[in-house]
Amino acid sequence: MPNEDVCILIPTLNEAATIEQLIKDFRAEGFDNILVIDGHSTDKTVEFAEAQGAKVVVQSGKGKGQALQDAFRLIDSDYIVMIDGDGTYLASDVHAVLGPVRNGEADHVMGNRQANYEPAAFTRLNLFGNRVLNKIFGFAYGEWLNDILTGYRAFTRDAVRSLELNKMGFETETEITVECIKKDLKTIEVPITYL
Repeated sequence: MPNEDVCILIPTLNEAATIEQLIKDFRAEGFDNILVIDGHSTDKTVEFAEAQGAKVVVQSGKGKGQALQDAFRLIDSDYIVMIDGDGTYLASDVHAVLGPVRNGEADHVMGNRQANYEPAAFTRLNLFGNRVLNKIFGFAYGEWLNDILTGYRAFTRDAVRSLELNKMGFETETEITVECIKKDLKTIEVPITYL
C-alpha cells in the first residue's frame, strides 16, 4: 500500500450525515488507515464509521482539542492528515495537503480555505473575523498566514510529537498553529476547496 505510512485523523461529534461518504472518499483516494476520534456522539456517527472500516476511538474527555490530544498520542504513522468530519472539505485535496510533508518541504501544512470556497461556506462576518484574526496572528508571531483556523492539515509524526497542546475546545486550531511557529516547524499553506 503506497499510503500505509499515513493516518487520516477525523475528529467527530454527531457527523452521521457525512462521515460515511468522507471515509469512502478517502478510500477512493487510496487511504485505508483512517482513525475517527469521536466526541461522544449521540447519533450513529460511530456505527457508520465502523461500518466503513475506520478505526473508532471515543475520546476520554470533551472538546475538539482534547480529542486531538488523545489521537496524537495514539497515532504512530509517519504522516498524519487531520480533517473535520462535517463534509466541508474534499478528500481529493489530501494530495495537496500531504505532498509537502511527504517530500520534506514542510513539517506542517495548512489547507487554505480562503483560496476556493463556495459562496455560502462563510458569512461575511466569518470572513471578516478570519481576516482580522489572521492579521493579529501575523503581528503577534511574525508569520503571515491566510487561514489559521483551518481544520484540514498535515503533519509529520515528529511535528505532532513536539506539540504541547492544552486547549480543549475549538481554539485548538489556533494553538496548533502557534505551537508550530514557536517550535520553529516549517509551516506552509496550500489552496483547498471549502464547501
